[in-house]
Amino acid sequence: MTDPEGKLSSQTAASPPVIRLANPRGFCAGVDRAIDIVNRALDIYGAPVYVRHEVVHNKFVVERLRARGAVFVDELEDIPHKEQYAGPPVVVFSAHGVSQEVKEEADRRGFKIFDATCPLVTKVHLEVVKFSRAGRECVLIGHQFHPEVEGTLGQYDDNQGGNIYLVESVADVQTLEVEDPGSLSYVTQTTLSMDDTARIIDALRERFPAIEGPRKDDI
Repeated sequence: MTDPEGKLSSQTAASPPVIRLANPRGFCAGVDRAIDIVNRALDIYGAPVYVRHEVVHNKFVVERLRARGAVFVDELEDIPHKEQYAGPPVVVFSAHGVSQEVKEEADRRGFKIFDATCPLVTKVHLEVVKFSRAGRECVLIGHQFHPEVEGTLGQYDDNQGGNIYLVESVADVQTLEVEDPGSLSYVTQTTLSMDDTARIIDALRERFPAIEGPRKDDI
């Protein structure tokens, strides 16, 4: 609000910020899907159902699933061998996704797998696999040690002749050295701040002008 001279009034300037909450609000579709998959596995097979990593970063949801018989583990080695069960252990991969190595280990151990990887994460995985098979180097923008990042890094096959690099910040980009800057692509963790990610992408494009990313119409 302004006074007759066009100056901002002190009342408006001192007003507290207003926070509006959308209603309804909740989890993204990928997390809802993962929760449904864990519940469905429990309905069909009963307890225990092992879930690699917490299906969502929400203690209330995790505790409800745990009360039904879900057992959350950090690694597959934490799951008892199938000889201790009448049938193969039931295992759910969380919405964050897993590496190719984890999938191969689950197959070797004969687990019954429910893959609850978020479809958007799966799409990023497929992009990384494509770059790897084409021999293109890849930069992943994401947070080190995040379960989604670990799974995405694990989609790249170093034996194809390229490399995948992780950057978390503009500062990381400034010190990044790649083997083939003329054959370079990038992907991002799906849960990052858009503003922060945009700054990192701008830095990548400035340092590596030939870098390619997902299409603008591609989420």
